[in-house]
Amino acid sequence: MLVLEFKVRAALQQRKAIDEAIRTSQFIQNKCLRYWMDNKGVNKYDLNKYCRVLAHDFKFANELNSQARQSSAERAWSAIARFYDNCKRKVPGKKGFPKFKKNCRSVEYKTTGWQLNLETRKAITFTDKKGIGRLRLVGSYDLHFYQPEQIKRVRLVRRADGYYCQFLISINVQIKTEPTNKTIGLDVGLSAFYTDDQGNKVDHPKFLRKGEKKIKRLQRQLSRKQKGSNNRKKARQRLSKAHLKISRQRKEFSKRVAYSVIQSNDLVAYVGVACAKRIDLKIKNLVKNHCLAKSISDAAWYQFRIWLEYFGRKYGKITIAVPPQYTSQNCSSCGKTVKKSLSTRTHFCGCGCQLERDENAAKNILRMGLSTAGHTGTFGLEPINALGELTSTLTGAILLGQVDSLNKESHLTSRSDVR
Repeated sequence: MLVLEFKVRAALQQRKAIDEAIRTSQFIQNKCLRYWMDNKGVNKYDLNKYCRVLAHDFKFANELNSQARQSSAERAWSAIARFYDNCKRKVPGKKGFPKFKKNCRSVEYKTTGWQLNLETRKAITFTDKKGIGRLRLVGSYDLHFYQPEQIKRVRLVRRADGYYCQFLISINVQIKTEPTNKTIGLDVGLSAFYTDDQGNKVDHPKFLRKGEKKIKRLQRQLSRKQKGSNNRKKARQRLSKAHLKISRQRKEFSKRVAYSVIQSNDLVAYVGVACAKRIDLKIKNLVKNHCLAKSISDAAWYQFRIWLEYFGRKYGKITIAVPPQYTSQNCSSCGKTVKKSLSTRTHFCGCGCQLERDENAAKNILRMGLSTAGHTGTFGLEPINALGELTSTLTGAILLGQVDSLNKESHLTSRSDVR
């Protein structure tokens, strides 16, 4: 699924209509969640049927397109299904019981309720009773490359700097590239954004730290405004734009670095970050340390992982998430466990190995990644994310040489509570 986003040019009345459609979508989503709470045994199809009842009982709900109402019900069911899945897998701690939506920012249409201008492909008209009408699309993407039937969903999104229209296109993008005959192991951290198995580093851009002074000033200005006033709304808008800029900077940096890593290597092994799997490094637990929470959030490790996996699928490269347990504690030369605190940044071992802590972890990550290339579920907990199959670039002297040298080292334990 490919997502193309355009900024929309809309009049004041149209912006109000979009806001009303978003509020209606939020209302339907919350009503469906309440219906599930009050009625035992409700499933996804019951929520879709309940949308018709809401349209009959509420005039403003009937004004929204029927498939847009179903999309709102599907959002509610997505939260419910995730809760059921966490209960089945016996996830420790909170299971993520569904909550009512407080600040909804988008409304999603399926294949009806909108009509794209087939001549210019630079305008879209929404035909339901909300009165949104014709919106002009501003962006560099060309929709002429795709057939109208490939557009499965259209989403209107409200952000701090305006309104956007997203097109979800059903297409599988696969680009063939020349093999590089290289592999890489990556360990993320706070001293550097990532460190590879050769000791190369990429520094943290620290966008939040750099923009922190401006954000604090805008927060002080917001706190001085009277609640409910127009000046407070304007101050909140300025603060939201500052946060949005930092978010976009962080996203573009992760995207650029991930693209560079994928283009330069045939196999990328990286530490598993922030998934629900027990073998992954959970950001939710790490940010409980109030001394490091801001730096960890600003690092955006999980966003980097998402882009690595996306570009890996797109360019046919192998990306493997390796469990983080003991990757920093074990010696990459002899395999012996050398316990060290988080403040100890250099790895010393009795075998004579002396490396920086993150470089030692990156070597262990690469070794474990190579040992599972082309396989899934080799760590005994949950399947490791190995995208694609073992290509010819990894079956020659490069892969054989690296695997043979790494197999001479002792096997690392994959399950532990210490990293």
